[in-house]
Amino acid sequence: MEMIKLHRRLGNALFAVAAVAVLLAVAACTGRSPIETPTPTTVAQTVFNEPVTNDSPVLAKTGGDAIEAATDSPPSGPGQVRLESAAAVMSLLAEQEAMMMAIYDHIVPSVVRIVESPGAFDASEGSGFVWDDEGHIVTNYHVIRGEGKVRALFFNGDEYDAEIVGFDPAADLAVVKIYAPAENLIPARLGDSSDLRPGQFTIAVGNPFGQDFTMTIGIVSAVGRMIDSGFSQFAIPEVIQTDAAMNPGNSGGPLLDRYGLVIGINTQIRSDSRQNSGVGFAVPVDLAKRVVPSIIEHGEHRHSWIGISAQDVGKDLRDEAGLDSGLRGTLIQTVTTDSPADRAGLKGGEEQITVMGRPVMTGGDVITSIEGERVTAIEDIIAYLALNTSPGDTVTLGVYRDGKQIEVEVELGERPASMAVPTVTPNR
Repeated sequence: MEMIKLHRRLGNALFAVAAVAVLLAVAACTGRSPIETPTPTTVAQTVFNEPVTNDSPVLAKTGGDAIEAATDSPPSGPGQVRLESAAAVMSLLAEQEAMMMAIYDHIVPSVVRIVESPGAFDASEGSGFVWDDEGHIVTNYHVIRGEGKVRALFFNGDEYDAEIVGFDPAADLAVVKIYAPAENLIPARLGDSSDLRPGQFTIAVGNPFGQDFTMTIGIVSAVGRMIDSGFSQFAIPEVIQTDAAMNPGNSGGPLLDRYGLVIGINTQIRSDSRQNSGVGFAVPVDLAKRVVPSIIEHGEHRHSWIGISAQDVGKDLRDEAGLDSGLRGTLIQTVTTDSPADRAGLKGGEEQITVMGRPVMTGGDVITSIEGERVTAIEDIIAYLALNTSPGDTVTLGVYRDGKQIEVEVELGERPASMAVPTVTPNR
């Protein structure tokens, strides 16, 4: 497709070109072509309100730019394209609009507005979505804070008092339950967050600033982020970063992919003003798939734990510590007494050196893999444990020790309750 530059009435055409991949997905689902090109006459009359025929040399002006009606010659200058191309773009725009409206219509019955302490002076609001047909609704822990009354309001105007089932502050996830007719319980469809890539389309639905059931769109800006939940010494792994607009009130709502599947739970924004600055974060749905069922069954989630602190191995550390130039991994600094790592015989650092002005303990084990998957940073271990294991499981670590590569089996424990930090004030 030719790159099209129509500054005014067709200013959104470039976005439509970017949406071709989305429309191909729609075509695969609907069985029809994503581009059904209208006739040049239809486009000219619809877009420019001018009668133009296929063989007319007339130019349909658009504020200085033009679309050439002649179909047997190439564009005659900058800002001019074949009329057939304009028709295709308009068709793409229409298809994209139809797709977005269809996704909204599909997801909005599953989205709820969450009000914590309704009627109170300090009532707070957020978002959530229906998890299953038993009335369980997922939101952020920081939206409900595990206290007070909670109310869930639906798009159709129905509202229900909700009971708190449980929560996991470390993942900033919570579950509440309502008792509603079956027709009001439409679970959101869950997707997969394991293979997301920057550039993929994202759609956020929630209640920013109390503006009910708002949709915003963007892309995956980055994957594999680690962010603090604000309620634990441990970070949330594999977080999705997106530029889809998020603001206070979006927390707990779904982040969707181009198929309308939930790929994350919107949780935080990074902004000094607490308003959208294009950097939003969502808890990956693959983590929610492990945490939410645990909350529903037990009221909480038990996280796996090894019991180490570590420093990632980079060039500066390799140079200062005299490590092999090709070594990659994370260097154990300390091993918690009587932890799974301690019982497995993992070794912490023995000698302190200074690397880039910071103290680092050397002489300990370097973890290079977990269950055969490469480790280049401590985040890799945290993510693997969170997404693949439970306390009591055994994992095999690849360890570089005394110039040799060995394997060490570790039976995982449970994070100590003392590591929770429940006193942090949430930022809704």
